[in-house]
Amino acid sequence: MTNPLLEGYTGHADAARMYGPEVLADPSVAYEEMRRKHGPIVPILLDDDVPAWLVAGYRELHHVTSQPQLFGRDPRRWNLKDRIPEDWPSRAYLEWTPSLMFTEGAERKRRGGAIGDALDTIDRTELTAICEQVADLLIDEFAGSGRADLIAQYAYRTPAQVIARLYGLAESELPELIEDLGFMLDGGEESFAGFLRVQDRMGGLMASKRDRPGHDLTSYLLAHPAGLSELEIIQDLLVLIAASHAATANWIGNTLRLMLIDDDFSMTLQGGRSSVGEALIRVLWMDPPVQNMPSRFAVRDCDLGGKRVRRGDLLLLGFAAANADPQVRPAAHAHSGANRAHMSFSHGEYGCPFPAPELGEIIVKTAIEVLLDRLPDVHLLGEPEELRWRASVWMRGLEALPVGFSPTGPVGQGPVEDWRF
Repeated sequence: MTNPLLEGYTGHADAARMYGPEVLADPSVAYEEMRRKHGPIVPILLDDDVPAWLVAGYRELHHVTSQPQLFGRDPRRWNLKDRIPEDWPSRAYLEWTPSLMFTEGAERKRRGGAIGDALDTIDRTELTAICEQVADLLIDEFAGSGRADLIAQYAYRTPAQVIARLYGLAESELPELIEDLGFMLDGGEESFAGFLRVQDRMGGLMASKRDRPGHDLTSYLLAHPAGLSELEIIQDLLVLIAASHAATANWIGNTLRLMLIDDDFSMTLQGGRSSVGEALIRVLWMDPPVQNMPSRFAVRDCDLGGKRVRRGDLLLLGFAAANADPQVRPAAHAHSGANRAHMSFSHGEYGCPFPAPELGEIIVKTAIEVLLDRLPDVHLLGEPEELRWRASVWMRGLEALPVGFSPTGPVGQGPVEDWRF
């Protein structure tokens, strides 16, 4: 049966499928095969055979992200937007909302400026102290048992609790929030429902801070001179927490995995030669926490990487594929700990807003350093090949990271009651 969504997509006759066990099991192999067959711009089919283009070349990704006038961010440009089913699993990524994620031009600068100002008021030393306290309290919960799953019990909980404090959220809301963020970002059947629940939770937070402002990001945005509406703040908080939580959690988990299984970093666990910082950057090259992002739309017909892209076509930013581009990979892997030219935070006007990458790195680095300090003999339980990645074409993170260590006692000092920027 002919796929009606392929009408006009003449270059998709032999498109690569971005779903199924082959892609999910080992994306790096799939991206290499796609690049070999199609070049740096790959015709692809998302789930339900929705056509799009994967920007898999490093130079091509840099070009697309550097040209906002040619490749817009607003999904209302998408030429298939009115033909996608309501229950399409990846709809949450492409459903237009009045958020920073989908703004362009002057509106992007206004909204992005407010978010950047809010984030930049966070004192880095105090953020480190908050991260250390959160990490210690979480480790206290399993330190006496001699074993833990560092994904469910640590990597996914640490950034959530830090972000909750930054937002002014009650910790009692965290379990359901983490679950809904997972649904939303994995792109499965619960994705859109999870998105709606997180949106509702941000609305409740906004109402509470309007009545009782505090020393938190939500209250700061309410008072910002950009004059953001409450709807704009709700949407931008939703985007920020969705982008920061899963990416930071997977960055922690992926780095711990690397340090537990890679000989170049194994000595770090005993205080050896390789630094945590080098491992963090290596992961951003090899296993970036966000693999792909469906986030650009051609403003007009154009040629890109030898392919004819039509106005309104959807382009996926292939961060993992671009980082593995053979034209840049040799340099990336020779001394990747010092090479920050990866594309894992995107690039250009629509890239991750300053200073979010810096703050994320503080959270990740602190979480790992505290863990290594508390549990110096931590080791993987089982074989590295037994570890399983989450079945998501968007995010790159482990299902579990089981470890053992010598039991130790608690050191945590209790929750942070208040903090200031």
